[in-house]
This record gives sequence, structure tokens and C-alpha cells, in this order.
Amino acid sequence: MDLKISDQRFIICGASSGFGEAIARQLLIEGANVVLVARRGEILRDKFGHFHDQVEIIEGSVLYSETLDKIEKSANKSPFHGVLLNAGGPPTGTPLKTDMKDWDAAWQLVMRWKIDLSLRLAPLLVDHGYGRILFIESQSVKQPLPSLTLSNSFRAGVVGFAKSLALEIAKHKVTVNVLAPGSHETPAIDRVIKNNSSMRGVSYDQAKKEMEENIPVGRMGTAEELASLASWLLSPHSGYITGQTLSHDGGVISGLFG
Repeated sequence: MDLKISDQRFIICGASSGFGEAIARQLLIEGANVVLVARRGEILRDKFGHFHDQVEIIEGSVLYSETLDKIEKSANKSPFHGVLLNAGGPPTGTPLKTDMKDWDAAWQLVMRWKIDLSLRLAPLLVDHGYGRILFIESQSVKQPLPSLTLSNSFRAGVVGFAKSLALEIAKHKVTVNVLAPGSHETPAIDRVIKNNSSMRGVSYDQAKKEMEENIPVGRMGTAEELASLASWLLSPHSGYITGQTLSHDGGVISGLFG
């Protein structure tokens, strides 16, 4: 399928690894221009330098307003068509094993910067009369995960914000959606497996095997599989989908609307 994005420009946060890297690569292969955002610019240059004029690199943490300023400046200097809001998650822990410092840090990491950047970029897309905003969150927004209290809480808040924003700007042909991935073969899954291993007193390999046995399709997903769906959601083909949270979890969510 031709995604019809060869003349489009996208901003991809967290582009140096995992989902962000896979999505950025897929968009570039499709011929799009991509603004790559990550803390370590040398990794971006190493992984994406061969795309030459298709890429622009912004080095910095999305937790800092200076980085968001750079993203906003890039968005203003040349029309863009979509943005992926994606970053790592907070530490594991049950409610009684957290304190308020953990909650304050998780608010910054998971939710605050996404709201800030959305409020900066959404008006530009509205003025343009077209755009795609896509959040990468977690299956926990539909079915909370044990020992991921901070993630469960703030990612659900992001979904509430995304749904509200989607309703406000849909008439301007700007869509807002959320991807809710389950377990995938990315660096982020390691902390979950290690936590399960530690809590249950089993090896890392055993904890991973048991996790996969609980996935109906019998395996973890790949970043490339999710990237295919994300690229479609960022393309003109997805214009009738907005305000939705789509699972990509191998069938783990047990509810009727998983």
C-alpha cells in the first residue's frame, strides 16, 4: 500500500530505539521527511545518517522545555503533517512502595511534556487544516498491569487528554489517537521482565517464557509490526479514525473492546 506520505514531514520523539526508532525508519522508507528527537544525537546520526536530506536531528530530553522549544521552532520553520509522542516509562512498583517524589517524577516523564508539546503543535496543524497526532502508551490503559502503578495511572490520564483534544480539533481534519502496545521485543520490556523475575524468584529467561505463554498468539510482538500500524495511523488513509485507543498486544486484553 502506498501510504501517500512521500511529500510529508513528521516529528518523532524517542527516535533512538524501540518503537520510536522503528516508526521513524518506516516513515523514512516510505519517503517521508522526519525530525528525529532523542537525548543522544550520536545514536540518531549512526542509525539514520544514511537517509541524508530526509532527516533533521534534535538532540535533547523531551522533559526539558529547551528541547520542546527546538521542536516547536522546527515545526514553525517548515510545514509538518504529524507528530509521534513517545518516551520511556516510570519505575515499577506497587502503590504502597511509591512515595510522592515518584509520583512527581512520573507526572513529568509520562504526561506533562506530552500535554505541553501537544498544546504547542496542535494549533499549527489546525491552522494547516490537516494533521496527525499519535501517542504511544501501553496496554495498561485498558487493563492495569501489576506493579506498574505509576504507568497505569498517568498513561490513563494521557488517554483522557488525547480523547478530549481529538474531539476539539476533529473538524479541522486533525486526528488524535493512542496506540496501546503490549509486550514487544524492545529494550523497554526488560525492566518488566526483570521486575517479574525478582518478585517471583525465577530466572530472567523463565520470567520471559511465562510472559509469552500468557500471550494468546504465543509470542511477543516486534517493533516493526507496531510501526506498520503507526505509520498507517500517521498517513492520510486514517482520516476517519480519531479519539481511539488501539491495542497491539497479541490478544492479551480480555475485554470486549480490547
